[in-house]
Amino acid sequence: QVQLVESGGGLVQPGGSLRLSCAASGSIFSIKAMGWYRQAPGKQRELVAAITSGGSTNYADSVKGRFTISRDNAKNTVYLQMNSLKPEDTAVYYCNADAYPGRDYWGKGTLVTVSS
Repeated sequence: QVQLVESGGGLVQPGGSLRLSCAASGSIFSIKAMGWYRQAPGKQRELVAAITSGGSTNYADSVKGRFTISRDNAKNTVYLQMNSLKPEDTAVYYCNADAYPGRDYWGKGTLVTVSS
């Protein structure tokens, strides 16, 4: 089992920045990759960014150049640095862990609201 706890959401003005954190605990050794997803009201959950155990990253086109995913292995924590935030980035952001053997774990989510 893997437990994920997100933090760092909140209200920010357009153009502002936020950093989300996701602390993992439990069977950390089983994690292949971690990612951030988001779900806006009335929309499907979508991948925002992901990072593999080898450090490879990928991003949704809508956030490329603005968001950066990173990790601190010593703290078992993954971060999402979000810059130049737009109102359309407003959503609940969820941390995900893709783990062996074929298991998916999710955090409870943290709300990001971009509004003036």
